[in-house]
Amino acid sequence: MKPLTLKDLDAKDSLRLSFEGAFDQQATLEYELAPLFQALEENAGGWMPDVIEGMRKRTYSRGSIWKALAEERRDKSTSIVLHRSSSPAVSMTTYVGIATRRPRLSISLYVQPTSFFTGLERCRLFVDMVRAWGIKYPAAYAMAHSMADDQLSGAPSFGRDDETVYRDGFDKVYELYWLNLFDPKLVESVGRERMLSTPAHLVEELPNGSILLVLWPTAAEFASEEARVVQARAHVHLRPDLDFDTVLRTLKERSAALVPVEPRFHPDVAPFLSRLPDEFAISERQRKIAELNAYRPPVPEEWLPVAHPSDVANPERVLESYGDLSEGLVAALHSKVPSIMDETAESLRDLDFYFWRDNFPERYTRDLIDSHTAPALGAYLGGVLVRRLGGTWVLRQKMEESQVCVGKRIWLPFLRARRYMQSRQSLLEYSLTQFFKEAERYRP
Repeated sequence: MKPLTLKDLDAKDSLRLSFEGAFDQQATLEYELAPLFQALEENAGGWMPDVIEGMRKRTYSRGSIWKALAEERRDKSTSIVLHRSSSPAVSMTTYVGIATRRPRLSISLYVQPTSFFTGLERCRLFVDMVRAWGIKYPAAYAMAHSMADDQLSGAPSFGRDDETVYRDGFDKVYELYWLNLFDPKLVESVGRERMLSTPAHLVEELPNGSILLVLWPTAAEFASEEARVVQARAHVHLRPDLDFDTVLRTLKERSAALVPVEPRFHPDVAPFLSRLPDEFAISERQRKIAELNAYRPPVPEEWLPVAHPSDVANPERVLESYGDLSEGLVAALHSKVPSIMDETAESLRDLDFYFWRDNFPERYTRDLIDSHTAPALGAYLGGVLVRRLGGTWVLRQKMEESQVCVGKRIWLPFLRARRYMQSRQSLLEYSLTQFFKEAERYRP
């Protein structure tokens, strides 16, 4: 399994751990970081990383870790990425800030899917690992929670501007997560006794004065009604200025936003629409599926009941020019949309997705689109109707009037392409996929 990219991490919900701690830069890196990997090896179990990514890929071992960290070392930092070659997917970035005024150890861990942490023992071991890290590397702050729900929480700014976030950091309990590790400064700000009396599954004071707080026994059940009540009560306990009913209502709204929605897209555009939800953050995906389920594209109007007769003197030359336009589009996009070379319905679906994802109509100049892209796309679309539906060109001097006869209807691919390329929304309303599906119904 390759290292997880940002897109991979958003494919499914993950248990996300963010850990910011300090370490002794006077000690050797191997000596100081050995407890980190010892705790990982003792507690990871079924999600243990087995591959190290540095300057090159290595099988996990302590020796490989030290080699990778040495290779990646810069003047003031070094870092490595650990991942896993089989399910569950894992990405663990370990960053060490060295030779700085405040030496910093930063760990960003994703284990996908969150449902992997349903069992009590697996979650207990995860907590044991974080506890060991928190004792060895006094944490400025640490949290572990559903990545999707974290996105909905407003983290990391919580409505603050960048300057305020940089200045204040996590200076109050803006949010509570499944697992929380609070540094002594925040503990004292809230009140140590108050924090130790938080109504939660686990509240533990560490030897360095930090407090480890776990809301619920299992991470995967964070969105259950019972877990949300505990989350709200604990948050209001630590922030008496908050209203319990308001906090709970917000949490329930977040839970509702994450409930899976079954895709039921309009059949004419389903091949295209089914690819769109994955382009949104995991926290937005179910809402987007619901929106697309309700979407009904307008019925295509780019057709005539009777063909206008051809008015070109040299049909062969016109068809050759259309072929050149189409080939130009293929040459420009074949690396980004490989299926474009096949001239099929699937090619049109992939083009729809590419233009939408790239926001093509609003990203490129109107002159380029109107003079090059739209005409080339019209020629390509017409060619697909001819090749795949047995259509016949009826050529006109004015390109936008050129037609393709399929069965008893006359289709206007250049007009469709022009309308299609007006905006990102028009890519949905005038999709190539729907146009082909509608024309296909009239194939003899």
